[in-house]
Amino acid sequence: MNYIGSKHKLSAFIIAQMKKHVPSLAQKTFAELFAGTGIIARRLKKEAKKIIVNDVEPYSYALLKNYIGNQQLIPDIDHYAEKLQELAPQKGFIFEQYSAGGKAERQYFTAENGQMIDAIRLTIKEWKGQKMIEEDIYYMLLTSLLESADKVANTASVYGAYLKHIKKSAQKPLCFSLAYFEESNNEVQVFQQEANQLINTIQGDVLYLDPPYNARQYGANYHLLNTIALYDSFQPQGKTGLRDYQKSPYCQKNEAPQALEDLLQKADFEHVFMSYNNEGIIPIETIQQIFKQFGKYELQQVTYQRFKADKDQNRTHKSQSTYEYLHILTKK
Repeated sequence: MNYIGSKHKLSAFIIAQMKKHVPSLAQKTFAELFAGTGIIARRLKKEAKKIIVNDVEPYSYALLKNYIGNQQLIPDIDHYAEKLQELAPQKGFIFEQYSAGGKAERQYFTAENGQMIDAIRLTIKEWKGQKMIEEDIYYMLLTSLLESADKVANTASVYGAYLKHIKKSAQKPLCFSLAYFEESNNEVQVFQQEANQLINTIQGDVLYLDPPYNARQYGANYHLLNTIALYDSFQPQGKTGLRDYQKSPYCQKNEAPQALEDLLQKADFEHVFMSYNNEGIIPIETIQQIFKQFGKYELQQVTYQRFKADKDQNRTHKSQSTYEYLHILTKK
């Protein structure tokens, strides 16, 4: 999935630093509180004794319930996938509000793909409501739909707006592909809470933080994935069809430093690792001051190609690469 701030390419660097400071991860409890697609937790799923993941966004929660929450092989899952692939198109909420040809004329998807998303999502919802599928199957099928729909979305990787013309990748018919997860036998917990609230109720050994870097709220950037995940009734707002969303203090320049300090103070974890880059709204000097209050502090950094979801002339930061900082704390 195209995702702002994804740590897919940086996961080897991050995990290497974790193992350097915490050699015996197999005996540890690992928590990721701004998990997004859960890349780091997924890499450590079979290594840590216990995995805790969290994200407030509904689409992310669905992904985490599948990739982390699901642990054992699901019999006959291909049977359900085949049934969904054979469904006839259906003109539902996604078609009418977010597809070319729909009454709202928002072309996030072609008319054909919008109808297939509706048909599949309605069927998954019906199966769950009639208790024809268990929770593990539900979240695997929902994750599969989210990722399959994202591959044919007519956007520049985020859903803040749709493109004026249907791009080539969005013209392809939706291909429903199963989102296979890795099996494991360790203890896992999946939450959908504000990180600063959840931190009061969990404890462990290794805490990984990847909070939002800038003022762009994830609930706005990925509102359509939330709508597919929830598939509820609401009135889309404005040209882009926004839904109400929860705003993060980490996207507010005046609130982010205080939120970070509060989180670290409450964290009942010996080791804390936080990803943040040089384009973030909290200055590196401020982060360093906050971290140093709570124990032994270390900074590591790596250069990588920045994520670009818009045109160069519209961006505040125009460099092709950026610095990813990994702030490391061993708490007192």
